This record gives sequence, structure tokens and C-alpha cells, in this order.
Amino acid sequence: MDRTRVGKIAALGQVEVFEAGEGIFRQGDFGEKIYVIAEGHVHLERLADMGNRQAKVTTAVLGSGRVLGCWSTLLGQPHILMSSAICQKPTTLISIVGAQLRDMMMENKEIGFEVLEKLCFLLRDRIQGAYGALEKI
Repeated sequence: MDRTRVGKIAALGQVEVFEAGEGIFRQGDFGEKIYVIAEGHVHLERLADMGNRQAKVTTAVLGSGRVLGCWSTLLGQPHILMSSAICQKPTTLISIVGAQLRDMMMENKEIGFEVLEKLCFLLRDRIQGAYGALEKI
């Protein structure tokens, strides 16, 4: 993605800072933002109901430049988050409201296509991570 397109997307962002151990969002929360990790480490964790007990599984470990959050907002629909995001050390994020990014993608199809292409790779990685985590249970 060229600098001009990245700049347009970045203009939508807000800086958010979290301490180690702090949650960015929790499984079951309503999601409306997409986050880019500027600095720090975040674990994506999912609670799985195992009948009489629950298991917590780390499905992804993300560092600088990685993306997380509620991509479903790009569909213009509400979404409940399927995992929790916990900072492993002080973390700085750039947050973007998904509906605002959707509007930009609709107005500029080139940006829209590039964002969706990146999303396809991200979803592939997350699905592989989730299957790998399930095998550990």
C-alpha cells in the first residue's frame, strides 16, 4: 500500500495506550474498532467451555505492526468479539472505528480492495492460529 493511501487511513486513527496486563477488549464485548499495534505485545485469548470447566487458550501473540479487533464492522453490522486482547507489556495502539474505515473504502475502491486483501491474509492466519490452539486443549 503506498504512503498516500496509508496516510488517509492513518488520519482516521486515535492513539491509545495500555499498561501490561490491561485488556484492550474482552470476549463477548461489542466491537467497533480495529487496532494496529504501534508498540508492545498483545495476546489474543479465547475462553472455551469444556462442560464442567473452562479453558483459556492463547490463539495469537501479536507485536508491532500487527492488527486486531472487530473486522466485522467493515460489513456495517454489529459484532460480538470472539476473543479477549490482553497487553503483555506496555502497548501503544492506533485505533480506527470500523464504520469510518468502511466509509473510506466505499469512497475509494483502490483503498477498499487493498484493505480487504490484507484482511484475507489476516483471517487466514487467525483461523490457523485458532485451529492450532484447539489442538492443544
